[in-house]
Amino acid sequence: MTNILITGGSRGLGHGFSLGVPDAGDTLWLVSRSRPQSLDREDGVARHWIEADLAQREAGAKIAAAFADRPLDLLLYNAGTWEHNAFSSSYDPTRVSASETEEVLRVNLLSAITCVSELLPNLRKASTGRIILIGSTSGMENNRQPELAYNASKFGLRGLAQALRQTLRGDGISITCINPGSICTSLPYEQGRDAVLRRYGREMLPMHDLVALVRCVRQLSAATQVSEIDVPAMGDVQA
Repeated sequence: MTNILITGGSRGLGHGFSLGVPDAGDTLWLVSRSRPQSLDREDGVARHWIEADLAQREAGAKIAAAFADRPLDLLLYNAGTWEHNAFSSSYDPTRVSASETEEVLRVNLLSAITCVSELLPNLRKASTGRIILIGSTSGMENNRQPELAYNASKFGLRGLAQALRQTLRGDGISITCINPGSICTSLPYEQGRDAVLRRYGREMLPMHDLVALVRCVRQLSAATQVSEIDVPAMGDVQA
């Protein structure tokens, strides 16, 4: 039995992860503000909900308290929020408030640091602990995207992954940062990958491809460290 914790597990990519990453017999902990629909799914996976807001300073401690002293085999930090009008022609950094910038940085980066720190004792208890951080191609060099806070937060997430590898190498805990491009979250995961390809062709990534990558990483041996995976959509000219 594997214990998995996914942040942002109620909607979009997090919902896809909640359905596609665990196997029957696994125990899955979903962190979100709203109740995940996947809690009602009957597929042999034991699902639990930790109600927490990653924008709040105490989120990491709240998650760790709910998880208690269980060993944690996989921590999947999936969180993504961005500025108003981001990824559109009307985006203007001078119109982004300081509070909005702070929220983006807190959810995407600062909360990742505190969650990992709070859950390190649990990861160390697992025979093969893994951390997977969901970054973005916006956090890569020369990405040509103008969003200030979002880009900075995703760059920072890559820096967090690099620092954690040095800190946790002796513990045998692997850290992987996956940097996807444009992801189709407008179609439900349950509709399947082909539905995404029919509608968007090569312009957007099906969530199912990200699920496949996470499943690949979680199944590797303790001898393997996958540091970073960059996953732009084939037709994404910004990546």
